[in-house]
Amino acid sequence: MGYPMRLVNDVTSRCGVDNRLETVSPDATGTARQNEDLLRELMVRYQQGDAAAVETLVANLSPALLRFCSGPGMSLSDAEDLLQDCWLRIHRARHTYLPSEPLLPWIFAVARHTRLDAYRRRRRLGSREVLVAVRPESASSAPAPESDVMDLVNRLPDTQREVILMLKVVGMSLEEVARATSSTAGAIKQKAHRAYAALRRMLAAGSSV
Repeated sequence: MGYPMRLVNDVTSRCGVDNRLETVSPDATGTARQNEDLLRELMVRYQQGDAAAVETLVANLSPALLRFCSGPGMSLSDAEDLLQDCWLRIHRARHTYLPSEPLLPWIFAVARHTRLDAYRRRRRLGSREVLVAVRPESASSAPAPESDVMDLVNRLPDTQREVILMLKVVGMSLEEVARATSSTAGAIKQKAHRAYAALRRMLAAGSSV
């Protein structure tokens, strides 16, 4: 039984509108890790063609995936397009997921490949500009501390940034991140240490200004 892609598109679009990059809270994205067993059950029902299951799955995972898909110099619209592409890939590959395996590493492996493919497409189109996030000045209020931290995270090298997002925003373990990135727990731990050191340097530089 084929699953109607229109529902995936509609739900993804709603999540993109309701979960703006600047307003996604750690609590909202952290629920993905806390509800691993429930998410795995929803994925199995999704594989069986349960429309309600996929709508719940998309609603629960999209905030974390949207943040993961975003990056320096990327507009919200581009991030939402990438999120949509990610869900299309998850839909096409859903039958390859093994219910005996953790779901989050599988989901974020798909998301990671989606981001890498998008980057390669931009390279093929001849774009050689350096992607630097420049946030407009807000006349209403200063940015929240969380926004400041995410600005710094977005300045990390891409491989360090994705590790920090999976570890600290989604709440995945070293082993799960290693599985999602086809790496080892030791290599992930090393990347995380380097990222923390870089963030401390950036914080120190900002406080000394």
